[in-house]
Amino acid sequence: MARYGYARCSTTHQDTAVQIERLTAAECDIIREEKASGTSRSHRPELQTLLDFIRDGDVLIVTKLDRLARSTRDLHNILGELKEKGAALIVLDQQIDTSTPAGAMFFTMLAAVSQFETELRAERVREGTARAKAQGRYLGRPKKIDDARLVAAYEGLQSIAAVCRQEGVSRNTVYRALRRNRAAA
Repeated sequence: MARYGYARCSTTHQDTAVQIERLTAAECDIIREEKASGTSRSHRPELQTLLDFIRDGDVLIVTKLDRLARSTRDLHNILGELKEKGAALIVLDQQIDTSTPAGAMFFTMLAAVSQFETELRAERVREGTARAKAQGRYLGRPKKIDDARLVAAYEGLQSIAAVCRQEGVSRNTVYRALRRNRAAA
């Protein structure tokens, strides 16, 4: 029986060090970590590697349920894969052990709460953005590069591809800057 630890944080500004310490203290044989969103399983190769490798009698350990996934569907899909392989899930903070009936029930309840929190957070962000837009305080994400600079680069280079390479921007960014410049003229 092997114990596999999984640590995840959402952004490059965050750190998995505390999770790894806790997983090491939980005597995990192997610990995999990654920086990726928990709202989807796509783009999380470390988690997929663990799920592919885990066998009958093994245990997947995470520090918190939301480190594994944010949606009820993903959490249940992951648990389903583990059960099919005869493996269990342990969540340290919430003291969940899905190898027991009580642990499986508690997992289901917390999975629903986790998704509810994610949806509430998204709703608050949408409401705040709408309120700020209505008050004229939200103008979208700040531009990374000035339109005038892109227009000048285009006029000097006469090639969208060359501007993209030189300025490190996408073709769409250059096209939008050119359209805004024409509309302003």
